[in-house]
This record gives sequence, C-alpha cells and structure tokens, in this order.
Amino acid sequence: MEQAGYSPGFKKPSDIMRMRRKRAQSEGVSPSARGSLSSLGLPVPGTRPFSPGPMLNAPNRPGGGLKRRNPFANIENTCNSPKRRATVQSEEDVDGFLSYKKRVPVEADGENSADHKIKTSLSYVDQLVQEDKPREKLLKAPITVSEDDSLFEDDLFEHGKTMALVKSPQSHAAVEDAPPADECPEYPADWSLKTRLLFTSSHAFSWAEQPKAQEEAQGLAQHCRAEYACLPQNIQEPRSCTELRCGFQQSLQYWQHPSLPWLSLFPRIAAERSFAGKNSPWSQDAELQQSMMREWSVSLTSLYSLLKARLCPFFYLCSYQFTVLFRASGLSGAPGLTALVSPTTRGLREAMKADGIEFTLPLLEDKRKSKDHSEECKPTEGEDPHSTASGEHSDKEADNGEDDDDEDDDGGFSWLKEMGVQDQIKKPDSITLKLHKERSSVCLDHKPESVVLVEGVHTHTLINFLINCKSLVAAAGSQAGLPPTLLAPSAFRGATLQTLKARSVNVKTQVRTGYQDLCSLEVTGPIMPHSLHMLTQLLRAAQKGSFSAGLNTHEPTAVFNVPVCKNTEPKEQITAGALSGCGLSQATLQQVVEPASLGKSALRNLHMRNYGYTWKS
Repeated sequence: MEQAGYSPGFKKPSDIMRMRRKRAQSEGVSPSARGSLSSLGLPVPGTRPFSPGPMLNAPNRPGGGLKRRNPFANIENTCNSPKRRATVQSEEDVDGFLSYKKRVPVEADGENSADHKIKTSLSYVDQLVQEDKPREKLLKAPITVSEDDSLFEDDLFEHGKTMALVKSPQSHAAVEDAPPADECPEYPADWSLKTRLLFTSSHAFSWAEQPKAQEEAQGLAQHCRAEYACLPQNIQEPRSCTELRCGFQQSLQYWQHPSLPWLSLFPRIAAERSFAGKNSPWSQDAELQQSMMREWSVSLTSLYSLLKARLCPFFYLCSYQFTVLFRASGLSGAPGLTALVSPTTRGLREAMKADGIEFTLPLLEDKRKSKDHSEECKPTEGEDPHSTASGEHSDKEADNGEDDDDEDDDGGFSWLKEMGVQDQIKKPDSITLKLHKERSSVCLDHKPESVVLVEGVHTHTLINFLINCKSLVAAAGSQAGLPPTLLAPSAFRGATLQTLKARSVNVKTQVRTGYQDLCSLEVTGPIMPHSLHMLTQLLRAAQKGSFSAGLNTHEPTAVFNVPVCKNTEPKEQITAGALSGCGLSQATLQQVVEPASLGKSALRNLHMRNYGYTWKS
C-alpha cells in the first residue's frame, strides 16, 4: 500500500503534517475527517498521491541520465512513523478490517461522505460493546489514530524527547516480565551471601530515603533488642509510617569483625584489587599481626559459644581462599550443628583429615548415589531385570573392582612381566602413580563439588583447626596479615555494628511501546539471609504486594544451599522451643528452619505479584 504524504526528500513527520494541515484548511476538510478517510483507505481530497517520478528509462524524462533513488527512503523506516505509533495489529486484525470494509460500502460521492463513514465506524464499535462481544472481536474493529493538531508540533527526532504511544492489550507483557501462574506465599531460604540487591516497583520508595534521627535510633534499638514491629499487609501511606521506616533501618544492621573504616572487608576472595594501594600497617609488623589474630580468635570463640547456646543462628567466616558457614542446630533441617566450607582444595581437605575432622562431600555423594541407582535399575543384556542373576552380576562387578584395586597397587604393570618386557620399559615413580590415582580429587579443587560438610562435635574441632591454621591468613599480597572477616546477625565479642548502604532512584526504563517510570531501591554490602527476608517482608507491605528484585550472589557461597540432612525434626518443635531466643523474627525463623532446596544454585531473580512469589535460580 502506498503511503500518503511520502517525500523522497526525507522531510520530517512534523513538516509533512504541518503542510498537510495547511492544505486541509484551504480545501475545507477538517483534520479528523482526513484521518478517518486515510484510516479507511479512501482518497483524501487535496493530498498529493505517491509519485516516485518518471521511469528510469522513460524517453520523455527531462534532464536525461538516470534517477537515483534510495530504496529505503520511506517514512515507515523512521522510528517515530505514524504506523509504528499505532497499535500493532495481527493478521486477524487485518482480516477483521477487510470484512468491516465489506460491511460498510464506500460512497463514491456525497456531500457528507467522510462524516457518514466516521459515524458508521463509531456506531459499529458501540454495537459490539453493547452486545458484550469478547475482546478478540473488538480488536477486529478498525482503529484510527487521530491526527490532532498538537501531535506533531514538536520535533520528534530531537534528542531527549519521548512520546506517548498507543498501547495494545497484547503489549502488557512487554512492560514487565509476567511471572508464571504458580506463585507461592514464601520463597525458599537462600544461604548464600549477596553483594547487591536491586528492588524495582511501580510505586515509589520514598519511605526508604534519609530517616529522621529518632527513626534511626529506634531502628538500632529494635535490632539490638531483637524486637520486631507487626506491620499490616497493605500500608496506604508508607512515607508517613514510622514503624515501616524504623523496620527498614533495623533490617540494614549487621555485626562484623574486624572493622577497618578505610577498607572494605567483604568480599575477600579475589579482592586483591580492592585492597591494592590501601594503607596496611600490619603487613610489615609481626607483633601487630599477632595482636590482631588474638583478638580475632576471641571473637571466633565467642561466636561459636553463642551458636551452641542457640543465641546466634548462624555466622560466616570469609578468608581470602574460602568461606565457612556455621549454623545452629535446627536450621536448614539439620538436628545438630553444621558447617559448610567452600571452595576447598585437596591440600585443605588433607589438612582437615590430619586434624581428625570428619567431613563429607555432599554434592559428590549425591552424584555417586544417583549413578549407582541408575546402574542397579538398568537390566543386563539378555537377562530378566527381576531375576536373581542381576545380583550375581553385581557381585562379579564388585570382585572385578577389587581386582582393579589390586592392579592399581601393583602399578598396573603386571602384564609386562607376563610378556617378559618389564625391564625394557621404564616404570613411573611412586609419586607419579599416587598423583594419577588421586587425579579425581584434585579435579574437584575450587569447584562447587568441592564443598565440605562438617556436622556435630566435629564443628568444634574445625574451630580449633581454623584458629591454628597457618594458611588461613595470606602471607603475601595486598591481604597479607589480615585476619578473615566474621559476619553475624547477632552481637558477639569484639564485633562492630555496621549498616548496609541503601539508596532509592527513580528511573525510566525502555519497553516495546516507549518508556515507563520505574522506581528502584539498591542495597549493597554483605547481605545475609535474614536481611534479605526482612527487606522482602517490608516491601511486601509498602509496595502493595508488587515488586521485583535482582540479586547479585557472592559465587563461592552459592553452593551453601545444598541439603545437609534427610531426616529432620518437626518444624513446630524447633521454632517454638530451642530457636526462639536466637534473635530472628518468627517469619524469618520459619523460613530458615526449612531444609535447603536450591542445591548448588542461588536465587538470582525474585518477583512478587499479588502477594505471591516467583523466583529464578
């Protein structure tokens, strides 16, 4: 279809419409009538038709030569063309428009033909609405874009200007990602450490801006006393709600040791660049290093004592090589104390074994169990899977495995003696053979599968191991002599109260139909599981049950979501009894006692719609 008003000279739409209005005013045709005629496909009086010029090889073409035309010189190729501003219609909409044209005959002449067609189009749409037709049939009615006088007054291509676009019912999914239908009232506990949270919502975060002195003091007091205010499900005026603003300050607090104001002590893994160039007086002072380690040992011992007494629910130990998560009994479905270490190396695991620490590799064991189960369920060729021969076959395989072990003890070179060439071939030394046997354990180093689980009384042995471990502190580099960072939700000896950084920003986000106002709240720092849950509880009430969150995970800790125990105690006994004094709210406690279900992954995106959660990991 030829586009009316096409100009090979690349005139701007504002100039084209200005010229068109002048011609319409001189010929007595109103702009609304012209728009209706154009939308119905009728010729508009006084409009210059599409004329690309004479043929390239026309004999009567003045000037001679060839006429060069840009094949892309079309108004529809511009980003703000009238067609792109209109509602995007599907093929069904086109069919509906064609059928409508058949129902409304075109009058060749008549004094009020344009007005008659406009009235007919409006009456047809009104009839569909009165008959309560479905949306699909209403969409088949022709849609006209009114060429208002003020529509193209400004230059649409001027930098920094946006325009309001017509939005179709199908375009709602483009504004924001619609979550799946299976929404849950709560999301699973995420035991990984977060470095940044970005909450977005269509409602403003003005309630999270700079608090008053009294509100900040009240939030600190509530954190130290472990007091939690009850908020309604929907807060009508969040900015004037004192309980909400105090609760927000309370959710940003955490305890840390050591604390050096000029250094950011989290994260510690692969953080040499953030420490480079900073003042570190302890790096060359051995006495200062010993003093810092003594204070650090006291703080670590204090944390473990609080953990055993269930007065501290969990804490993190962050060194320059690995991170350790200690959890009190009853959390994550475990009946006793648990500790997860990630990532680990073969040297660290061997040192733990030498100190008498018993541990397991939960991800590696699950992989082996699933592999053994699949082999047991797979029937042998030519045999009945339910026959007793399968058991004999597995016994033979076990015997073959023992024979293989014997061959490994001999180095696997017994067949050379049978051939009589054992003296002609140089055998590898014992060290090479040992490394060859242990290649599977070495391949696990620095991978998620290298996560180590320590349970029960062996966690106490792990504490002593960490205090006396020489390799826990870097001997060289920008972190040399600096003790690991301890993070906890509860106060402990030698700890410093720290606050997460939060700021709210109103931005415009680009969607398919234009730009949309979006409010955001950014929280940065070492974000522990309880802080994430408290923030989502506050946003649930303040943002009217509708927000989204992007979560940046400290990758070495993503594997802390592995399940640690299959048999768990009843949840009601744990929450009501032993863990009531650990300092967490009842809602947060209800979440962290559930067995971990995310595996070696962590939450990446969190969405709440209509007070229901969906998430991606």
